[in-house]
Amino acid sequence: MNNIIIVEFILYFIVIIAIAYMASRTKMSHSVFLLGGKQLPGWALAFSERATGESAWLLLGFTGFVFVTGLSGIWVAIGIATGIIFAWLVLTRRFREEADKYNVLTLPDYLAIKFQAKANIIRWLISILIASFFMFYVGAQLAGAGKLFLTTFHMNETTGIIIATAVIMATAYFGGFLSVVWTDMIQSIMMLLTLVFLPIVALIYIGSNDLSISTSLVTAGEGFDSWMGGVTGFAIGVLFFNNFSWFFGYLGGQPQLSARFMALKNDREAKQGITVAIIWTLLAYAGAFIIGLAAIAMYQQGSFSDVETVLPHMILDLMPPWIAGILLAGIMAAIITTANSQLMVVTSSVSEDIIHKTLGMKLTDRQMVTLSRIIILAVGIVGMIIALTSESLLYLVVSWAWAGVGGTLSPAILMTFFWKKYSSSGLIATVVSGFVFTVLWISTPLDGIITSRFSTFFIAAIFGILFSFLLPDKKEQTG
Repeated sequence: MNNIIIVEFILYFIVIIAIAYMASRTKMSHSVFLLGGKQLPGWALAFSERATGESAWLLLGFTGFVFVTGLSGIWVAIGIATGIIFAWLVLTRRFREEADKYNVLTLPDYLAIKFQAKANIIRWLISILIASFFMFYVGAQLAGAGKLFLTTFHMNETTGIIIATAVIMATAYFGGFLSVVWTDMIQSIMMLLTLVFLPIVALIYIGSNDLSISTSLVTAGEGFDSWMGGVTGFAIGVLFFNNFSWFFGYLGGQPQLSARFMALKNDREAKQGITVAIIWTLLAYAGAFIIGLAAIAMYQQGSFSDVETVLPHMILDLMPPWIAGILLAGIMAAIITTANSQLMVVTSSVSEDIIHKTLGMKLTDRQMVTLSRIIILAVGIVGMIIALTSESLLYLVVSWAWAGVGGTLSPAILMTFFWKKYSSSGLIATVVSGFVFTVLWISTPLDGIITSRFSTFFIAAIFGILFSFLLPDKKEQTG
């Protein structure tokens, strides 16, 4: 079996690297390298945004989470789907118009130009925030690659992480944003194929083997068969907010997702993107949730030393080798799409926001592209080291990054878009408080009670509002 799957993986790697290389043959200015130069269709950007937004977390982390929690895991899916739909319906047009109006390539640069009184401080703070959390985000994806190689090929995790790092760096290095989006599109379809096809096969297997999901939920453990996890009173609210709280990170604060909104050409392309993104989200999360429930019927609790390997185990158990290879490549696609997008976000923050805008280094377009490629290699190596040296769970690490970046920048974006009294001091207070409180929160037992994905959003928003009233800008902000 492994030989067939290995061949399919090799072919998959060759195809996406070839696509990335072909994209690199486009005339490559720095703006094209970082944001595509408004050359990409809306449907391609939507596929890319969805693949980037979900990552190995959806296929490995969320399916494993449902396997060990049962029906109450639905609130995670509902929170995320609601956030995605809100962002596409409400925020895409504003992001596109603002990016055009201020001629910006990155989210930090946009906020810095909007609040020019403290532009350089804002660029530094947001760039540090993004780099700090996204390095671990990249590391989490690479750790997921190691788990996939271990489960599929019984390969040493270190070897799997190194192979994945090389492919991820190559796809970002060659063509920057263009190659990332086009390879994302292919990989997004592969992810969706895995999440739609596998649950159908799993349900057929359950029916033909006289198994029952409802009976298995009852016997799996306390609360598995309850939509509220079997808790009552105040604990219901805690469970709901902890699971639903992924919603808050989608409200404009994830720069790797917002970059796709900023890259849209016009309203027509945006409408294409909205349709594709919503359909993809509903199909993918329904599929992932059903996979987790099906796994409860197929396997006993405690069957896996790492529950985040449930999905690859199910694929290997249910599928013939040639189909298994395609579906397993869908998991690898999820890892690669997110990791290379994270590399691009960190790279753009360092090259555009810090070196170009803040430090004012005068480099040609060609030199800026070369610099960005060097940064991609450096960030990729650091991410690989994090994956090799840390014992990380995908669900937890991505959750923390979601809080630190999304929970911090989402209130900043919403107030920038919709509240005229939001000030540069308020923005700085939002970023600093979000960063500090996320780190403090996840370092204490508080995160086990109320997740930082929820607390960070509201703490950052409160500090932003307070300091905007205490220290208003003397002049009206630009625009």
